[in-house]
Amino acid sequence: MGHILALDQGTSSSRSIVFDAQGRIVAMAQRELTQHYPQPGWVEHDPMEIWATQLATAQEALAKAGLTAADIRAIAITNQRETTLLWNRRTGQPVHHAIVWQDRRTEPFCAQLRAQGLEPTVQHATGLRIDPYFSATKLRWLLDQVRGAHVAAAHGELAFGTVDSWLLWQLTGGAVHATDVSNASRTMLFDIRHNVWDRDLLKALHVPDSVLPRVLPSSGVFGETLPALFGRAIPIAGIAGDQQAALFGQAAFREGQAKNTYGTGCFMLMHTGTRFQASANGLITTAAAQTGTTPEFALEGSVFIGGAVVQWLRDGLHAIDASHEVQALAESVPDAGGVVLVPAFTGLGAPYWRPDARGAIVGLTRGTTMAHIARAALESIAFQSAALLQAMDRDARAGGGAAVSELRVDGGASVNDLLMQFQADLLGIPVLRPQVVETTALGAAYLAGLATGLWRSQDDLSAQWQLQRRFEPTMPRERAAELMAGWERAVRQVTLR
Repeated sequence: MGHILALDQGTSSSRSIVFDAQGRIVAMAQRELTQHYPQPGWVEHDPMEIWATQLATAQEALAKAGLTAADIRAIAITNQRETTLLWNRRTGQPVHHAIVWQDRRTEPFCAQLRAQGLEPTVQHATGLRIDPYFSATKLRWLLDQVRGAHVAAAHGELAFGTVDSWLLWQLTGGAVHATDVSNASRTMLFDIRHNVWDRDLLKALHVPDSVLPRVLPSSGVFGETLPALFGRAIPIAGIAGDQQAALFGQAAFREGQAKNTYGTGCFMLMHTGTRFQASANGLITTAAAQTGTTPEFALEGSVFIGGAVVQWLRDGLHAIDASHEVQALAESVPDAGGVVLVPAFTGLGAPYWRPDARGAIVGLTRGTTMAHIARAALESIAFQSAALLQAMDRDARAGGGAAVSELRVDGGASVNDLLMQFQADLLGIPVLRPQVVETTALGAAYLAGLATGLWRSQDDLSAQWQLQRRFEPTMPRERAAELMAGWERAVRQVTLR
């Protein structure tokens, strides 16, 4: 029983990865997830497809590894955060499609809450801003728009959860309705200073506490799977939202350590230890994955469109046939030729927080080619991430801490050498890519392994982190500053009311 099965349920796919006791990948399986766009700005997933694809990949990964449930010490879950589900407790059936974190339909309601002066209350308790990104207003929309939902919720018939809670419910046959602190912290309903649901916010948003899951530390036994799913029951012993899991998988356990995940979006987190630090520079404060009951925190910046801009090049513009082709296309020109692409397809996240922004390509000339646009698309990922790190540095200095001295990276787009080098050039600090870039799943596996004795301590996990490549900045700082100034000019053009 020296293996962990990590379920990694993401925005664009469901994956399962088997890790051994050295944190190495033994086997992996993945299936794409259908994206539903009922209206402009709306993004949904089918909850039953989430469950079906996740279960299928888990069974497939075990088969690929040549293992049975008897070889698995525990199951871990990591997931796309903020995506909101509501289901019937008796039947286990969802009452509506899941509303995905990218969805912007609740912006008018968020504007009302801001106008009521609720933002300081939200930030003090949850560390967040009032934004459609988070789960609370999505849940309120479901309660308001699904016929009979308010009455059913009041009678205790409905269960709310983020994706982790939904998978946990399905894996345990409805026996466990729970979440961990890292996922709860993304709902805009959870007091992260005291690790409890916030009564005042529940009341303000008219959310009955009968729908809420129980909140537990990220590392610990949540329940057991139904024996029929894998041939025997397996403990579910680690749960964390994908970005907090990635921070843990990068062995960034100490204050001041930072990582950036390049997935559908980009998410930069800096551990702040047991210190809750409010941001004055457009970031949010979030709960880090916790192995015990003591709250731990991180500053976070979220970019809504990161790797998704490459999917847009592929599926929207048909500029490439496969995502991996983007690097060769971008490298066919020496630079972006003055083109700047701002991928504000669903508004802009941190540090700008402009839900009204829309995407734009500026700097076009008659000589612009698709290669220039592809390069600008890749560079947009690095520009947005650099803006996050600059905000993080300002917050760190204001709080008496040191600036980030290196950035650990992971996620699918981190394998793109052109992007990582440009990122290091913009930041002016080394960018470190580990041997295992699947740190989201690895972090969840670490949490489950700690809970079940596969690893003894965080020191064991730190010793397993290995560098694959280090990208040193080579661009003159003056040139990097010029490029960032050009980026900020382009952002201002898409955020003018």
